[in-house]
Amino acid sequence: MLIAGAGAIAVAALAVALPRAYAARTEAVPENSPELLSAGAQTLMEDARVPGTAWSVDPETNQIVVLADRTVTGDSWDTLESTVDSLGDGVARIQRSAGEFHLFIEGGDAIFAGNARCSLGFNVTTQDGSPGFLTAGHCGVFAAEWSDTEGGQPVATVQDATFPGDGDFALATYDDPAADAPSAVDVGGGQLVPIIQAADATVGEQVLRMGSTTGLHDGSVTGLDVTVNYPEGTVTGLIQTDVCAEPGDSGGSLFTEDGGAVGLTSGGSGDCTNGGVTFFQPVTTALEAVGAQIG
Repeated sequence: MLIAGAGAIAVAALAVALPRAYAARTEAVPENSPELLSAGAQTLMEDARVPGTAWSVDPETNQIVVLADRTVTGDSWDTLESTVDSLGDGVARIQRSAGEFHLFIEGGDAIFAGNARCSLGFNVTTQDGSPGFLTAGHCGVFAAEWSDTEGGQPVATVQDATFPGDGDFALATYDDPAADAPSAVDVGGGQLVPIIQAADATVGEQVLRMGSTTGLHDGSVTGLDVTVNYPEGTVTGLIQTDVCAEPGDSGGSLFTEDGGAVGLTSGGSGDCTNGGVTFFQPVTTALEAVGAQIG
């Protein structure tokens, strides 16, 4: 029996805590129109797609917040800074991250393909009624067949995978059409959290994350529709949170305590000692793309 949260991919990358820009302010919030912010994001995509950066609109400051990790230096930093400046006063700002945005593939206890390990995100039902599961897209791109034991026989086959580009998600179907695939997240200690439905994230929402390396952790959503520039390519439409994670947690489940399936761990930087910033693929978008449903 495979249950979401029972393990995590080798594909995580999680972050050092960033100074939060959400504290109370006395200065006026910039009056940036949605059209101006959209145009600014498009300019960043065209002129500053630098590996180690990410950006999204901060609804509290009405600005585009651009994160830059420690690898962004020299000409890359100059390009990023000049592009942000070109957007106009108050449209965007840069924040430094001490970590490094990247993806990890390594051994562990979850679903396996060769020397790669990923987490099962959420069990789903496909369009034809077959049981399957969602996981990170870079897992599905890496290998077509996955096992529930290291070196074991494949138990699932990838049918659809997106990474990089418009998301980081994959759909795999179980080779056994009678596979026991409960709609729940295993949070350890014999406890399961039933997953009732897919849910859209909202900024400030409290969420839980499960992964095989660090187990269960909580935090909040800090950004939506985030563009992340990994060394492997640019991914758009992600969720940003302050939930910590570490290598081996990637691909795991982001969910709410009342049973909402929110996201699939994509990447970030940091650890669970110092904190971090993590990015997740929205489950609702993934389900729509692959034509599956929770349960």
